[in-house]
Amino acid sequence: FVSIGFAYAFPKGIAIFFKEIQDFFDTSYGEIAWVSSIMLATTYGAGSFSLLQTQNSSRPVVIFGGLLCGIGMVSAAFCTSILQLYICVGFITGFGLALNLQPSVIIIGKYFLKRRPIANGLAMAGSPVMLCTLAPLNQFLFDNFGWRGSFLILGAILLHCCVAGALFRPIGAATASVKTQVTEEGKDALKEKIAEDAMEMSSPTNIPTDNKTEEEGGKDCCEKINKYLDFSLFKHRGFLIYLIGNVLMFLGFFAPIVFLAPYAKHIGIDEYSAAFLLSILAIVDMIARPTTGIIANSKWVRPRIQYFFSFSIAFNGTCHLLCPLASGYTGLVIYSIFFGLAFGMVCAMLFETLMDLVGAARFTSAVGLVTIAECCTILLGPPIGGTLIDTFGDYKYMFIKCGAVMVLAGTFLFIMNYYNYRMLAKEEKERQTKEEDLKSVRTENEGRNNRNKETAQDGPELEPLREEQEGLKKEVNGT
Repeated sequence: FVSIGFAYAFPKGIAIFFKEIQDFFDTSYGEIAWVSSIMLATTYGAGSFSLLQTQNSSRPVVIFGGLLCGIGMVSAAFCTSILQLYICVGFITGFGLALNLQPSVIIIGKYFLKRRPIANGLAMAGSPVMLCTLAPLNQFLFDNFGWRGSFLILGAILLHCCVAGALFRPIGAATASVKTQVTEEGKDALKEKIAEDAMEMSSPTNIPTDNKTEEEGGKDCCEKINKYLDFSLFKHRGFLIYLIGNVLMFLGFFAPIVFLAPYAKHIGIDEYSAAFLLSILAIVDMIARPTTGIIANSKWVRPRIQYFFSFSIAFNGTCHLLCPLASGYTGLVIYSIFFGLAFGMVCAMLFETLMDLVGAARFTSAVGLVTIAECCTILLGPPIGGTLIDTFGDYKYMFIKCGAVMVLAGTFLFIMNYYNYRMLAKEEKERQTKEEDLKSVRTENEGRNNRNKETAQDGPELEPLREEQEGLKKEVNGT
């Protein structure tokens, strides 16, 4: 809850400082947007490094990530250029958040099975709780300490990720005991195998060459990479549909949040009211996530959760398309409410739909591959929005771009998931037909074999009766 909350909410909450940092360094909207963009992209893309964890090593990964977050924000307080902010806030802090995000998401799938959608929804609720707190807190810190002092305090707050990591409970004890039992039972067989291998290696014909050693080393390297990133998932039709739709969706997913508070300040709304828009969004988001998890876990929605996910994305995009129609603070409050609802629906099902497609066994690799692919559009989304603002001098084109992209992504996922469900039903029907044909052929062969066996068994037993019948026939004919 805490780790996921900081990982998702911090890049959005830091947007409170953008207007002032932009004036301080005299940069454009596109340039300042790269701060959140790099942080978000690093958080998603660098998550594959956290897959180096095993079942028993999530704790040190998260603790190390918390330390990086603190170091990055404290260093950012002493930056003298926007480029240095890119490095400290974007890369260092973003990498620390990445080491917090992936283990936290994956460990939910290992802890829960039956009520996994609800568990995902509750854990993902950490993001709106943190955002609801960070938005007014950041504005308060800025008013009292400036953006440099605020970054120092935020660096200390992010060290709480280390505490959250220390509370991660290991889940591999049962597996370890089973492995120990199997090892002891097969100890004698293992010794014999080692002896045989030693004899074979001592033979001149079995001494490996340098080329063979290099080939085996390459295979071992590929096997280690494939252990953490299963590239065979790219042959999975459902995974490819999910990946393409999500990559397209993230092109417009985060930019509206990054620019919501600056947009409110741009149209003349005071700083605290602008920050409160993010709090409104976060409060609705906080309610929407567990509610969506409960709905997604119901017997009516669970079998077709991909359709529900597609609708949520399209609904999110529709909110952005209608945002330019909002006039004044009241209109932005209404937009924030619906945006928070749509945002919470998407986030609550973001990983549940992926696990529904690939299963728990391949979920770790799937998350790593998806986040690596998504980081490209996450990196480009906010800067493209900022460039549109710089070019046209109006925020509405940024909202229209984000809305159109997300409606397109939702429509794509809906159509392709319908196609995927149809193909799965067709393949299942063909499989059942083949099994029935094989079963009928097997039954027919077994019946034929049984008849042949009965004939073979009855032959010697009936031979005396046949001879007696032939003798009676000869006597009758002779008389």
